[in-house]
Amino acid sequence: MTTAPVLAGRIPVTRLTPALPDDRWHPKAFEGEVVPFRATVFREGHDQVGAMLVITSPSGVERRERMAPMAPGTDRWQAKMLLDEVGEWRWHVTGFDDEIATWRHDAALKIDAGVDVELMYEIGARLIDRAVAEKTRARATRTKLTALATALRDPATSAPERRALVDHPLLDEFVGHPLARLTTDSPEHTILVERRRAGVGSWYEFFPRSEGAKQRKDGRWKSGTFRTAAKRLDEVAAMGFDVVYLPPIHPIGVTNRKGPNNTLTPGPNDPGSPWAIGGPLADGRPGGHDAVHPDLGTLADFRAFVRRAAALGIEVALDLALQASPDHPWVTEHPDWFTQLPDGTIRYAENPPKKYQDIYPVNFDDDPESIFAEVVRVVRHWMKQGVRVFRVDNPHTKPLWFWERLIATIRADDPGVVFLAEAFTRPAMMQALAMVGFQQSYSYFTWRNTKAELEEFLTSVSQDTADFMRPNLFVNTPDILTEYLQFGGPAAFTVRATIAATAAPLWGVYSGFELFESVARPGAEEAIDNEKYEYKPRDFATAEAEGHSLALYLGILNRIRADHPALGQLRNIRFHTSEDDSVLVYSKHLEGRFTADGVDDTIIVVANVDPHSVRETTVHLDLADIGLAPGERFEVEDLVTGTVWEWGASNYVRLDAFTRPAHILHVRRGMHA
Repeated sequence: MTTAPVLAGRIPVTRLTPALPDDRWHPKAFEGEVVPFRATVFREGHDQVGAMLVITSPSGVERRERMAPMAPGTDRWQAKMLLDEVGEWRWHVTGFDDEIATWRHDAALKIDAGVDVELMYEIGARLIDRAVAEKTRARATRTKLTALATALRDPATSAPERRALVDHPLLDEFVGHPLARLTTDSPEHTILVERRRAGVGSWYEFFPRSEGAKQRKDGRWKSGTFRTAAKRLDEVAAMGFDVVYLPPIHPIGVTNRKGPNNTLTPGPNDPGSPWAIGGPLADGRPGGHDAVHPDLGTLADFRAFVRRAAALGIEVALDLALQASPDHPWVTEHPDWFTQLPDGTIRYAENPPKKYQDIYPVNFDDDPESIFAEVVRVVRHWMKQGVRVFRVDNPHTKPLWFWERLIATIRADDPGVVFLAEAFTRPAMMQALAMVGFQQSYSYFTWRNTKAELEEFLTSVSQDTADFMRPNLFVNTPDILTEYLQFGGPAAFTVRATIAATAAPLWGVYSGFELFESVARPGAEEAIDNEKYEYKPRDFATAEAEGHSLALYLGILNRIRADHPALGQLRNIRFHTSEDDSVLVYSKHLEGRFTADGVDDTIIVVANVDPHSVRETTVHLDLADIGLAPGERFEVEDLVTGTVWEWGASNYVRLDAFTRPAHILHVRRGMHA
């Protein structure tokens, strides 16, 4: 008689997470991330079951954590684990029949009802006898358990005292070391833990050519250089940013060079778009992706820039844009890397209605191996210059297999290299890029502005896709100046920065945001006089002196992030309610067992997302979500102003968009209920 293989196991263990929608790829986390491990564990009948997470670190240290039941009736179990070592972790879940829990449940019901009283005590005593026989338990514990079994069998013990033995604290021994005859191990799973910069960082973007640029009396420009740009690093560090992202630093093409605001009529002094990569070097030869623009300096100057940033605690992120200007060496050396049109021309880049006549996109179909080898060479070249972070331009316009292979190849060289996907595209491609290896992803955050939109978006990125995709919440980019910022005034900038900096552990700012730059090119969602096409030196010092700068507030936000480990987590955001559709309320809570000082860390953010009004409302908190008991009173400190209030489950707030549109509150515990 032939039978099919049985996969369920005696105690079924199913639906394990972290997991990806497609099991060809594996989930990931970052060093220091607290990850919820979950499984569905159940059995037939009414006997109690339990679940144990068994996880092994890359160095071989095994940890066992008893999983706790989640919502009643769901059979879902969870254990949170702080993953503190870089590398591949192995884990599985063991489901078991929890005999002690079953006995305690049944004994409480029957003894209290006067049914089978002696029988229930004897059953409990025999279970404990079995536990005593297990030599893996500590000798002192087995001695105490022997005494407990004797007391359960002793009819001379008073009824109340004997009944209390069913709830004896010594039985907590079976939480960590359960007594079980029936067990089932799930298949083994893996989760990749990457270095902390892969999941936590404050990004600041600026164009080196604008930093220190000067316009001469005759209208010609003197470009900023790596040396003048290095002077800006001190101010970036003072604001607390720890990643500086540079747009392409390579030679820029001359053919079809763009003028101001993406026009086709450049003047002789217009520098062109840095994304039109490939142009003349200082000696007239064409340079490409492995060269630096001669106006910026030399490769040695770039290395000095990287060293200066490192001395300030800043990593340099370099743009990786796989495209070429008509003047790039690739165009003449490898014409088959591009799409040839019937009229003999090469197809330029388009994103209707936008046209980029100065850029040729790479065609990966005709000679993929040569293209792959060249890109690996380019990435390794910049790694040798000290770069370990790459912001990838438009990865969704290149094949998915290419990125999977490239990132795996570079990981073999250095598993600490980080790739950020700039892919504002359909969810399927955006998420697939993250699944195949991108450590960070741009997201739809810039276009989520209302309370309802933000709640839906932040819930999705912190819960639905957190096992594989990490959103970097940029508030603006050279290409994106949303209507919210165009018409919201300083309040809109303040609110967007507050939410981006506190809702996720990755966020970013493009230079000029702190100066409230909000004028768009007519009919477009990008800044007028766009820095992509011209020099744009900014007078940050004067703006700060005149009180027209958000730099101080950005520094406060990054200091708060550094001081509060709850904000360094992605998966712990929880939303609370307010009686106003424009007042967003959420918390980030981290239990003391996961913090360096052993104390719970809880932040509550209350933000008025309407930048044009004053809002007064009552916010209602789910105290369990912030580790507090029902009815508990506590203090909250506004980490921006230092104001302290006494709060409870329901609290009045007033948020004036023109003075203080948001609260960032730290929960102080210890008050009486």
